[in-house]
Amino acid sequence: MRARKIPMLLMAIFMSIPMLSFSSTTEITPPPIETFLKPYSAVYSTVWKKGISLKVEGKQTLIKQDNNSWKFTFTADSLIASLNESSVFKVKDQQIVPTKYQYKSSALGKKRSATLTFDWENNLVRNDVKNKPWNLSISPGTLDKLSIQLQVRQDLKLGKSDFDYQIADGGYIKSWSFKRDKMETVNTNLGRLSAIKIIRTDNLEKGKKTSFWFAPSLDYLLVKLEHQEDGESYHLDIESLK
Repeated sequence: MRARKIPMLLMAIFMSIPMLSFSSTTEITPPPIETFLKPYSAVYSTVWKKGISLKVEGKQTLIKQDNNSWKFTFTADSLIASLNESSVFKVKDQQIVPTKYQYKSSALGKKRSATLTFDWENNLVRNDVKNKPWNLSISPGTLDKLSIQLQVRQDLKLGKSDFDYQIADGGYIKSWSFKRDKMETVNTNLGRLSAIKIIRTDNLEKGKKTSFWFAPSLDYLLVKLEHQEDGESYHLDIESLK
């Protein structure tokens, strides 16, 4: 199912260095401009309702690692339940390329875990669930179910309005679709924020409704989420950011 950021200014630096010859100059190619999302750490309050109401604090973190890869994590913990998700990936041409996804959860004594390892040379993903590994064929652009949130953010930065993704999850390749709705003002612990509302569209016929709000002023950070299905609801709201 996780320090205010200012969107980056586009910069181009051109330099020329005089050579010994009076008529000869050499141009230095400027360094590539980093246009992907900025590292951050955010805390969210999450409320899950199904017969009872359970409020949990969750933490979402995005860091850039030394080997030019990124790590995205979401953790939540309470007395009766815990969740730890992480996705390690690289970025190529504005597209997230996952290399490893891990999931661990515990609720009322029941534990679940899964590890997905992406093999892009052979277009396979290895799924280790209950110590029974198996491989699944994947196509370029396939994501895990955590990093998709970052891909939606990045695609919003690129000005897209409709989003279709392939997700490796639960032993299957699933199609997730989203549509940009409208700008709304969201009241948050960080203040009133203008946010883009995104609606998931591939599961509407199943009676599910999921909406997300991303704030352009915070590098398109997720600031609110609402999900409803079969008498169950889940809410997530931004609490702090650094």
